[in-house]
Amino acid sequence: MNLFRALLTVSGFTLLSRITGLVRETLIARAFGASQFTDAFNVAFRIPNLLRRLSAEGAFSQAFVPILAEFKNKQGDDATRSLVDATATVLTWALVLLSLLGIVAATGVVTVVATGLRKEAGAFDLAVTMTRIMFPYIALISLTSLAAGVLNTYRNFSTPAFAPVLLNVSFIVAALFVAPHLQQPILALAGAVVVGGVLQLAVQLPALRRIGMVPRVGLNVRAALAHVGVKRILLKMVPATFGVSVAQISLIINTNIASRLAAGSVSWLSYADRLMEFPTALLGAALGTILLPSLSKAHADADPEEYSALLDWGLRLTFLLAAPSAVALFVFATPLTAVLFNYGRFDNVDVVMVSHALTAYGVSLLGLIVVKILAPAFYAKQDILTPVKCAVTALIVTQASNALLVPRMAHAGLALSIGIGACLNGLMLFTILYRRGVYRPSSGWLLFFAQLVGACLVLAGVMSWFATTFDWVALGQQPLARIALLGASVLLSALIYFALLYAMGFRHTDFRRRTS
Repeated sequence: MNLFRALLTVSGFTLLSRITGLVRETLIARAFGASQFTDAFNVAFRIPNLLRRLSAEGAFSQAFVPILAEFKNKQGDDATRSLVDATATVLTWALVLLSLLGIVAATGVVTVVATGLRKEAGAFDLAVTMTRIMFPYIALISLTSLAAGVLNTYRNFSTPAFAPVLLNVSFIVAALFVAPHLQQPILALAGAVVVGGVLQLAVQLPALRRIGMVPRVGLNVRAALAHVGVKRILLKMVPATFGVSVAQISLIINTNIASRLAAGSVSWLSYADRLMEFPTALLGAALGTILLPSLSKAHADADPEEYSALLDWGLRLTFLLAAPSAVALFVFATPLTAVLFNYGRFDNVDVVMVSHALTAYGVSLLGLIVVKILAPAFYAKQDILTPVKCAVTALIVTQASNALLVPRMAHAGLALSIGIGACLNGLMLFTILYRRGVYRPSSGWLLFFAQLVGACLVLAGVMSWFATTFDWVALGQQPLARIALLGASVLLSALIYFALLYAMGFRHTDFRRRTS
């Protein structure tokens, strides 16, 4: 398999997902701005998202994919199918129970996540209502992640990468055609979450059927729990759940702190998160997705050279593409925020506040992405405990940073603290991999860094000129001209960056890599 081609495929669909996601956020910003209603929605949506990261993209995937790859490579399709069926049975009924409990306990859950909403008239009750509507999403998206894990193991990366587009489409339809007809328009977004969850699961079923791996959910949970593979997955999920919980605890604390700041703070961070997630998904999530099955196979084959080479390839690509993205977030925060969100109820103050948070994310984007590349190196070896220890340390540093930064920087301090913790986490993961001899950098890294820094400095100068020469907020009077100017400036900056790399000897063929 050509890993570079697989990366382009996943990144291409992820780009489509992020573009539709930006359209969705632009429509939400225009219709609702950054108010107590959007704060209520963002808090309510964050709750199933937190649980999704625990049960689906987090602890479950970290434990499930390496063991599934081991079954596929060593025991064949029949044993793999049995593992998928047993896992789906346990996961489905556990999530049904979790969803019912969440609906019943929604008031308490919202209180824990965002106590500050109580001071905003009607926002707390609205958040509780939307939490109850959206809680079934956790079951839908977790089963979607199970399907994605199976498809990725069988080297089908495109279908899982496309699925999130359907959630964004659901949001767009709800914002344009449903919200205007409701007495409380923002409730349309809560319904869109559930519809999007159904669509994301449904689109994966034909691909699973083609490989004969559609999960069969049984009624005998006890028998499913007795499956040797399920026992191993659950055993690995215990430390993995704790590790992922550390990150989610940090997020809950940050959300709670934001809910106590100025009205709109939760939403300002949410809008900045969306822009920050654009490069993290295109690079970190995409690379992590395609690396985990290949790393798991290299581990199963006892091939340490291939293992190290895969990590080296992933890290070089990460720095090559994440470094200019970090420059863009740091230098170009105001133009990006103004062009994408400064419409309707999203006013000039909102532009400034979101830009502050986005600049803070730019400082630490590399750390956020590197963690997504290095953590799979441990998961593939079925070592969950080491990333947990690093995550706990990162949590302590993040909250200590909050104590120092939030009084001085308000919501932007929360964004910067997350990045500081992520950078430390990435550094610790790298150091451990290096000391254990799991990763040995190939030759040429010093020259690579020198060339990259030079290209990024030129890029920063070009983007800074565009950011400071034009009044991006005032240009809102000519929205089409503002959009065209943003497109031209980003395109020119990208051309200059890659032209400099080309002049220094970089070729895309250098990053081609095949794996069996």
